[in-house]
Amino acid sequence: MLERVACVLRTRRTRDLPLAALPLLLGAHQIIESAVWRADGGPGPATVAWAVIALPLLALWVPVGVLCAAPPNARRRLLVPLAAGAATSAALGYSLAVRPVSALIRGHTLGYVLDLLRPGLLIAGYLLATVGSLLLSGDRWLRWLGALAGTGAAVCAALWRLDFISTWCAFAAVCSVVLLGWSGRRRPAGAAAPAGP
Repeated sequence: MLERVACVLRTRRTRDLPLAALPLLLGAHQIIESAVWRADGGPGPATVAWAVIALPLLALWVPVGVLCAAPPNARRRLLVPLAAGAATSAALGYSLAVRPVSALIRGHTLGYVLDLLRPGLLIAGYLLATVGSLLLSGDRWLRWLGALAGTGAAVCAALWRLDFISTWCAFAAVCSVVLLGWSGRRRPAGAAAPAGP
């Protein structure tokens, strides 16, 4: 957890804080999931809290954070993932507000059950918002994180189709450590580059 706090502490630009805080959010998300495990799944408050973070919050948090941190020349192309994130977040938030969500323990994984309208479209919008914004960021570290997250999504979908959301979120939490390197390399606007080779 210390590396997650360090990511925020090493951030030098205020506009980088939403992305720098992402590892903290994902770490808290995993702690909430441990409460889901302790409750043996089901539809309890920990399940709802986990789903709110995983679904509508992250669908909007990631593209907003990338847009804030992006260089000016990348911001226009990031409007597409941001729009996808806003629409996906609204649809997922509505679904969580009007439909029950439940967690099912399946061996060593958790599956979350929420009746969604047009789930394929929502997954595509979610991936465009999260992975797409990272890949279009114009930053080498963020593109690397996007490639890791995209690969993780494909692997988790192939290996744990029914438990995809939970396993991919755990994978993303581990991958978010890349942001520690990203936050330490960022300089405030106008700062001189370090001397040396």
